[in-house]
Amino acid sequence: MKKVSIIYASRGGNVEVLANEIFEGAKEAGADVTIKMVSEATKEDVLSADAVAFGSPSKNNNNIDQEEMAPFLKEFKLTLNNNKPVVLFGSYGWDNGEFMEKFKDLITDYGFNVVGELAVNEAPDNEELAKAKEFGKLLGK
Repeated sequence: MKKVSIIYASRGGNVEVLANEIFEGAKEAGADVTIKMVSEATKEDVLSADAVAFGSPSKNNNNIDQEEMAPFLKEFKLTLNNNKPVVLFGSYGWDNGEFMEKFKDLITDYGFNVVGELAVNEAPDNEELAKAKEFGKLLGK
């Protein structure tokens, strides 16, 4: 059974909605899934997983959450991440989703393999929710 960890930061609830859809998709694929807010996550949650989903809202200057998510991810800078599959997801309001490219570059630089990404404007629509669920299934297979 594949082990999947979903770790996210959410302020307005939109990222949490996406995280829950990814969770459902991974469960449907038969994976053992852990879902946590980044404030509750540990490095081991990522290291022990076969695949990971990281989620963050776009914050100050088109960046991921700098208060909790960025410091958490920095823990993996010098870790052997062995091209572990990762899905990135998040929401934005005014910046056109440009933060996702920075997010992808950061995670790739840390040795992860980004297999999917989803940036939604404000609240996700039905199509975006379905895509999140599909990403969960992808991680769980």
